[in-house]
Amino acid sequence: MEPVECARLVVDVASEKLASDIVMLDLKGVADFTDYFVVLTADSPRQMRSVAEDIEESLEKAGARLHHVEGTRNSGWVLMDFGDVIVHIMGSQERD
Repeated sequence: MEPVECARLVVDVASEKLASDIVMLDLKGVADFTDYFVVLTADSPRQMRSVAEDIEESLEKAGARLHHVEGTRNSGWVLMDFGDVIVHIMGSQERD
């Protein structure tokens, strides 16, 4: 799966899970550590967990591998590193 397809899948899954303020940033040529950031907001720790689980499951089914996770749903921020795509799931207060 191409990185852009992976990033779009993250956007689709997050949208289906009713995440808000979803932004896909193309970082090719700007950053050498990744191609895309996807940043989104979850309204509660429960929604954050649900979105993160569905993103991980969907991307793994598509052949992407989760390399690293930082943060926790209770901290208000979770970073999911899929290599060419990095996902930032934030609570609304943390995002502000």
